[in-house]
Amino acid sequence: MNLYSNKQKWKIALLIFALLTVGASLFVSNSIVGKVGDRERERAKQWADAIKKKIELVQLTNRTFTQLRDKESEKMELWIDVTKEVSKDTPLNQDFKKDFLRKRIIDRNDDIPVILLDDQHNYSGSINIGFNEDTLKKEHPELSEDEIIQLFEDSTVQLANAWEKKNASFTVEVYPGFFMSYFYNDSKEIVRLEEERDSLITAFNEDLINNEGLVPVLLVDTKTKEIVGTNIDDYHIDASNVEMVIADLKSQNDPIIIDFKNGITNELYFDDSPELKQLQYFPYIQFLVIGLFAMIGYLIFSTFRKAEQNKVWAGMAKETAHQLGTPLSSLIGWIQLLESQGTDTMITTEMQKDVDRLEKVTDRFSKIGSGALLNDTDIGATVENIVEYLRPRISDKVKVTISTEEHAHAKHNASLIEWVVENICKNAVDAMEGEGALDIRVHKATDWVHVDIKDTGKGIPSNQLKTIFEPGFSTKKRGWGLGLSLVKRIVKEYHKGTVSVLESQVGVGTTFRISIPV
Repeated sequence: MNLYSNKQKWKIALLIFALLTVGASLFVSNSIVGKVGDRERERAKQWADAIKKKIELVQLTNRTFTQLRDKESEKMELWIDVTKEVSKDTPLNQDFKKDFLRKRIIDRNDDIPVILLDDQHNYSGSINIGFNEDTLKKEHPELSEDEIIQLFEDSTVQLANAWEKKNASFTVEVYPGFFMSYFYNDSKEIVRLEEERDSLITAFNEDLINNEGLVPVLLVDTKTKEIVGTNIDDYHIDASNVEMVIADLKSQNDPIIIDFKNGITNELYFDDSPELKQLQYFPYIQFLVIGLFAMIGYLIFSTFRKAEQNKVWAGMAKETAHQLGTPLSSLIGWIQLLESQGTDTMITTEMQKDVDRLEKVTDRFSKIGSGALLNDTDIGATVENIVEYLRPRISDKVKVTISTEEHAHAKHNASLIEWVVENICKNAVDAMEGEGALDIRVHKATDWVHVDIKDTGKGIPSNQLKTIFEPGFSTKKRGWGLGLSLVKRIVKEYHKGTVSVLESQVGVGTTFRISIPV
């Protein structure tokens, strides 16, 4: 009977089922994570397309602004030519100058700001500049009239110098030897459109940086490696570490190339979102928590099971001792009756030995489940006593030898240790099939007394070494597989010692070691 073998098969089957369940769950979880990752990469591609279209729109707008500036420059040249012509004292019809040139061309410039400076770079006139002496007087009421005039003229000169950096000025000879310079800026409409464009670009960059729902992205100019935009807060990106950040992102996902078809290309690097990274670890955390609960549950139920087993062991042992007590009392009475009737003394003597043996067995069972009394005596004497009892009761073909060191003292219960040695020796005789050698050796170590029992039986396979002390394990057709389990219980729980297979070879033999602490 091998109950433990069946239990082991069930354990293996349940383990395989659990591994298959875990594998299937991980496969499904990883599949979901993969789909989410694909969706995020698709979002990054869509975002890259949006960037491309937006920058194309900005480029189109810039081209439009360039065309508008060219037209305004032409318009400014015409305006200056007409102004120059009107200011000349020529025989041209004065009505034509006044009605056509001034009203149709000069006075219709209500959009382009112009500042006129003389050849000494002093203020001479202006139109459409957005402020005058009256506005300055409101802003600076503490200044005098002359100071306001001087502030206005200085401000216009500074403004003209600033405009010249953006648009080239026009210098005309009003009359021989006297020159005037015209400085102009973009019209109010162009300025308004540029402000709207810049506002859109700023809003786009802010949306990119503040959009927590978007995957982490880094947009880089392909040629200069300059950062165009990013929403990544995990890195402190600057010129010193941009290459390292790019390499890190490139290892996560292949970059997306954005080609604007005008010699400019950008590369979009992106990382997995924090939610996706957390989702990747979720299955493992889930199974870790489940495994932790399963382990705690197993330990709790295992503790309860062992406690129940202990109660069963103790109950069975005490009940056995109780059941043996009644027939033993009767047998003692019958022996005394036979002795009084003059029966052969050899018969009564042998019967008394068997009764004594039964009393010892009863005493052993009565100690199971209750605290056994431990005496600091010689273990060698205890082992010799049980060996002497076993010699006439085993096969003559089994050679039994015993060697003990002197003063191998340790705290033990002699009756229970005899039971342990007896069980192991009987198993050894069964393994040798009634023929072989049984060597028993008692020796001392620093903190232990060891009892080694060596046989020349068929040995124990290595895959059974961890299960031979389990309840229900047996290699024999008869028996319940409780002998070695009782051995382990007596040595470990009552004597705080250990029992193990010191050595075993199939076809050669086995050596058991019983270790009792000094």
